Amino acid sequence: MHWLWILASAPWLAAPLLVLWRARSSPSLDDDSPGIPPAPPLVSVIVPARNEAHNIERCVRSILASRWPRLELIVVDDRSEDGTGDIARAIAAGDERVRVLSGAVVPDGWFGKQWACAQGARDARGSTLIFTDADTAHAPDLLPRTMHAMRARSLDFFTVAGFQELGSFWERVVQPQIFYMIAARYGGAGEVNRARRARDKIANGQYLCFTRASYERVGGHESVRTKSAEDLALAQRVHELGLAGEIAIAPDQLSTRMYTSLSEVVNGWTKNIVTAAVDTLPRGALPRLLLPFLLVLIPLAHLAPVITLLVAAFVPLARPVVEWSAACTALLVLWWAFVYVRAFRQSPLYALTLPLGACVVLVIIVRATARGRGVEWKGRRYEAG
Repeated sequence: MHWLWILASAPWLAAPLLVLWRARSSPSLDDDSPGIPPAPPLVSVIVPARNEAHNIERCVRSILASRWPRLELIVVDDRSEDGTGDIARAIAAGDERVRVLSGAVVPDGWFGKQWACAQGARDARGSTLIFTDADTAHAPDLLPRTMHAMRARSLDFFTVAGFQELGSFWERVVQPQIFYMIAARYGGAGEVNRARRARDKIANGQYLCFTRASYERVGGHESVRTKSAEDLALAQRVHELGLAGEIAIAPDQLSTRMYTSLSEVVNGWTKNIVTAAVDTLPRGALPRLLLPFLLVLIPLAHLAPVITLLVAAFVPLARPVVEWSAACTALLVLWWAFVYVRAFRQSPLYALTLPLGACVVLVIIVRATARGRGVEWKGRRYEAG
């Protein structure tokens, strides 16, 4: 009967291999030329920033180092309380390409980020609008490669998935597991680009590029003003309207450090892991009812063989059960060692923290489910639509 337990180990081998296989055809921004056309259009880069004093200078200076010759940078200071606006204005004083807007009070029914982006878009003069987060860093050829991709493939909308920086212990433990869940849902960038259903589209809100005409046609950020994951909602609207949109990977051109501590990781993902996932489901009450159970499948699958091994250390279990748990645990550790080195440029030893990360992810899912549509972020509370 041992072969039954060997067969039972197959999902723990097949799942990572399936994710790897689905990601194999992801287009890379490296394939797009960094060349500048003879008559480059004006590009407006808009950075919504609330309490980003620790990030804003790196972000702004990296954008200003772009090789694109016609650039305006608009920083929207979303009523920051930590001097974000002062830092941005000091940089703007020495570079006429930069303007800093003081954000107005967020109206009822709007998320703060969308409101800041909408204000920046209204002030922008460029024919291309790029929305990027304040915690990003841009390579000098990111914008030229982006514009080449837009021209070469006649795109209305373009987004890239960059490198995710992991600075602290808890970032390294939890963040990779969240991104693995996203990869398991969507596959690689190529699969997203080929998707025929809006719910299978996704974008990276850290870097969204629109032609002005397409931005206006989707209704701008006002059309997604109540969404906790505005990037996902915008990608879906682009598809629903029949506009041409794509996503590419760009780990060498864009990098982001989303969070810096355990509390930021937990609060950040609690904000949208459930409310955003709802928008990726088929219509109907049943999928929504099942959503929390679907979300916990991956962390529970990570924990099951490890917990079984721990139990076996104190309670006698059948030998095939122990062999199954040992085989699955070994497969998981090997897979995550590969992920940490290849995708996150971290020590493979972090694979040993897999159970700890899975426990934190479970806490995030439970917290998010308990809060329902209520969202709290950066001192504000919203009701997701």
